[in-house]
Amino acid sequence: MAVLEDGRASEKRSGDDGDDLPIFNAENLQSNMKSIYYSRSFLSIIGGVVAGIWGFTGLMGFVFYFLIMATASLGFVAKAKFSTHKYFDCRNRILMDGFLGGLMSFVLFWTFAYDIVHIF
Repeated sequence: MAVLEDGRASEKRSGDDGDDLPIFNAENLQSNMKSIYYSRSFLSIIGGVVAGIWGFTGLMGFVFYFLIMATASLGFVAKAKFSTHKYFDCRNRILMDGFLGGLMSFVLFWTFAYDIVHIF
């Protein structure tokens, strides 16, 4: 992951109070978000195949998906060394963005793998 803060020491955005606001590099933020999106998509596909092979049906498959996404969120936070403000502008970006985005891929590969292994 790329660090978002620009190399410049501090640029004051508000004149009187003296508080320094961090300057974010938009390219690094976009790169970090892309890597999270691709990781979640990949985990959705792999999780769907695993859920299908293990024979999960109904609600158990969806619980498995949410466990995978929660584990992925924890992994992303751990990779950022628990200081998400260095790599993302908001903590919700790493925890919630794309959480439901891979659900369709998960269901597609879940049903495909289940059909191949348990029906045919």
